[in-house]
Amino acid sequence: MFRFLVLLLCLPAMAMAEPLRVISLSPHTTELAYEAGLGDNLVAVSAHSDYPPEALELEQVANYRGINIERVVTLKPDLVLAWKGGNPDKELAKLERLGIKVFYSNPHSLYEAADNIEKLGKWSDAPDLAKQRADDIRQALQNVEQAQEGKPEVAYFYQLSDTPLLTNNGDHWPQPLFDLCGGKNIFANSSAPYPQVSVEQVVVRKPDAIFYPNTREKPEALWSAWADYVPAVKNDHIYSVTGDWLNRPTPRALKAVEQICAAMDKVRSDLGH
Repeated sequence: MFRFLVLLLCLPAMAMAEPLRVISLSPHTTELAYEAGLGDNLVAVSAHSDYPPEALELEQVANYRGINIERVVTLKPDLVLAWKGGNPDKELAKLERLGIKVFYSNPHSLYEAADNIEKLGKWSDAPDLAKQRADDIRQALQNVEQAQEGKPEVAYFYQLSDTPLLTNNGDHWPQPLFDLCGGKNIFANSSAPYPQVSVEQVVVRKPDAIFYPNTREKPEALWSAWADYVPAVKNDHIYSVTGDWLNRPTPRALKAVEQICAAMDKVRSDLGH
């Protein structure tokens, strides 16, 4: 009888499932995990996973050089969040061969980021909340699209860096954010994802706006000599966008969209469009 009572007392503890253990291998998947309600389940993240701030307290098991496979295995994750195209394919394949579930994420738009949040939410304790968060993002995007409907395109140059002078083509981030605001990328047709260009190539394309991440100084020195040739310079249509919002396909990018759209509207107004 005594043994039977002891067994009954132990049953709730035995039946209680262990919390899901999640590892994120990129900064953007770390953000998406928190958005999906998996923040408390994270046991390790990648380098530069700095948002939300509590992610900084977690162990780092990946960086631009690769993934610490041994440490990942030691942490016994139930789920690994990977950046398809960013994390090394061979190392991810090795994790899968070891029987570890890998969720691949590579959003090409904020709609796809919302889809990722909803899918990840199915592993959380509150999938309905994750779906609501995803729906809120979709609605915000639709509101932007409606507000921009019918507005003329604005030719722009995105100055990713100045030494060397880099930008992105029409198929790579952050292009989807500029698309939402009616931006026309002057290097959209480049064959390289992030082409290195010359000042002369920018000048001959005559952008009406120049954008750059606020992690860099305003590129006045580079463009001031070209004021007579580049409308963006002549009309002081050179705008900074918050890099932390701009660079990752996460809900925070909606704040970058607000900045970009406001700048595009200013350009249109000044040009009489």
